[in-house]
Amino acid sequence: MKLRSPLLLKSCGLVAASAIRSWMSTLDYRVSFYDPTVDPVDPRYSGQKIYIFWHEYILFPIYMRGNCNLAMLLSQHIDAEVLSHVAHHLGFEFVRGSTRRGGVAALRELLARSRRMNLTITPDGPRGPRRRLAQGPVYLASKLSMPIVAMGFGYDRPWRFGSWDRFAIPRPFSQARAAVSPPMHIPPNLDRTGIEHYRRTVEDMLNRLTLEAEAWAEAGTRKVNEFVVLKERAGAGRATAVGWPLLPPLHVADTRAA
Repeated sequence: MKLRSPLLLKSCGLVAASAIRSWMSTLDYRVSFYDPTVDPVDPRYSGQKIYIFWHEYILFPIYMRGNCNLAMLLSQHIDAEVLSHVAHHLGFEFVRGSTRRGGVAALRELLARSRRMNLTITPDGPRGPRRRLAQGPVYLASKLSMPIVAMGFGYDRPWRFGSWDRFAIPRPFSQARAAVSPPMHIPPNLDRTGIEHYRRTVEDMLNRLTLEAEAWAEAGTRKVNEFVVLKERAGAGRATAVGWPLLPPLHVADTRAA
């Protein structure tokens, strides 16, 4: 049965947000950065960015990085109504739309939000294919001259739904790990061929980081370059560095044949 009542949707969103806070607060969070300044709570952070991660791991960032000036793209499907209320309660703004429904209106809204906010997109949502990057984030990065930051997440042997994305539910008190790219700068004014080229490049990066985070979570080992990540609380939270050399921004290489 689908929820239709606005009051019921809001109530479900509030209950779900409370449950996510309680459940996700039991996890042990560590992250490996190429550049820790991409974290919006880092004191050295500057400039708007487009953050991308696979749909199945949305609980990790939606719990950890609320109240960080982030606007999340959510579909117009009725199933996303509850998620929009969850996002609101956890400190995210949101834009409704996708490549299938409301795409033009969503693009205009994202363009407007990008002047003052970071953008957050699950590039295989809302209906897949799983871990297949849509062209939208690359188009936006090229159009807006905003770097993309790919975030790979992993849990230690999570429970998974039978949905298209195999949505991951972490086990309580288990390990949650993230591997985060440096800023990836996409050339401006790309044509369709260029967008597809960089789409594949960014997709490969996101899949590699996700596999790395998943293997790290399951292995239970420590990294020399790991950070302990604290939850952001309206500007109070901070990531604690264990040690990682700061690397320059990544300009995605153009390997297309001349």
